[in-house]
Amino acid sequence: MRIRPRRRAVVRPLRRALSAGVALVLVTPAYGCRPELTPPGAPTAWPAAQARHWQWQWQLTGPLDPAVDATVFLLDPVATTAAQTAELRSRDRRLICQVHVGSVHPADPDATRLPDVVWGAAGRRPDSRWLDVRAWDALEPVLADRLRLCRGKGFGAVAFADADGYASRTGFPLDFDDQLLFNRRLAELARSLSLSPGLVNDVPQVAALAPDFDFAVNEECVRLAQCAKLLPFTDAGKPVFHVEYTGSTADFCVTTVGYGFASIRKDHTLDASREPCPLP
Repeated sequence: MRIRPRRRAVVRPLRRALSAGVALVLVTPAYGCRPELTPPGAPTAWPAAQARHWQWQWQLTGPLDPAVDATVFLLDPVATTAAQTAELRSRDRRLICQVHVGSVHPADPDATRLPDVVWGAAGRRPDSRWLDVRAWDALEPVLADRLRLCRGKGFGAVAFADADGYASRTGFPLDFDDQLLFNRRLAELARSLSLSPGLVNDVPQVAALAPDFDFAVNEECVRLAQCAKLLPFTDAGKPVFHVEYTGSTADFCVTTVGYGFASIRKDHTLDASREPCPLP
């Protein structure tokens, strides 16, 4: 019986210490339980082991919804604020900025920096114009600043839109090799500025360009019967972020998930709404 007071004397301080420790754990963020965030401006890594397990969101219009159940967000770097990217990064989201590299719109903040000689025929976007991608010396400073904007806002990857003008009537005699050289220069420029490069569409050049790019973004490969041509990316363990604008997920998900793509259905407006395919 004489040892009981001693046991109480030891246990009570220990209980107080444990209680204080529990309280400290409750008020301290559990950073040790979360993966370390990639620093702003560092290129995004795409582990091959996760290539078939990404969920993604592509939003270019409307109020940004940071709560969408996706690990990858493809966004407009001009419309997206640094505060918004910081919030997404705090949720461990991977951020891709979309940059138009083969076309220019008069409303683009840097449109006046591009000389008239590189402005071509009407582009895909309303009121936009194709660019002469052979004029690298004229385009590179403007494109580099667009990528620096992405990096400065905390994006770790860039998706190059309109990087397939050679297949359209641009007003310039662009051929396959002109586009190939331009796109490879883009990938090299992105890496030099600590951004992971991604190829948007340009399906006919995928086999040649897959080694140069870290991921692909594709529109409507099911409707256009082109999905198999994207396999050089998935065969290399690189993600393919795919979207369809028509049909139902019940119709196309079996095909695209079988290919290893991260697939969603969206409206052409690319607002916050989305219907994702289930992960395998």
